[in-house]
Amino acid sequence: VQLQASGGGLVQAGGFLRLSCAASAPPFSAYGMGWFRQAPGKEREFVAAISRSGGSTSYADPMKGRFTISRDNAKNTMYLQMNTLKPEDTAVYSCAATRKVFGIGIGEYNYWGQGTQVTVSS
Repeated sequence: VQLQASGGGLVQAGGFLRLSCAASAPPFSAYGMGWFRQAPGKEREFVAAISRSGGSTSYADPMKGRFTISRDNAKNTMYLQMNTLKPEDTAVYSCAATRKVFGIGIGEYNYWGQGTQVTVSS
């Protein structure tokens, strides 16, 4: 399974970005998917997860109400809509796939893609 995240960039506080994660993982619907981030000097942390069908989602508390995870199984792609961005959201965002239906722990994920940098200026 190969994963490629894209869509990062530089944005002002209060702005928005939409990240995409393209997967070469037929069938894509066989994998639960998640987004994680790692800020400089900090450990990787959970951002959001979505189940195989897209019917269930979960978010880390700081992202609730601001971020929305979604997936399009026909396009083998997952998304992360990030609104009302804050400087503390600055990090490298990575997507990951798990053979489980759903997962929120880093250790539950089997495949990782290279990240995309998100920088939020104040």
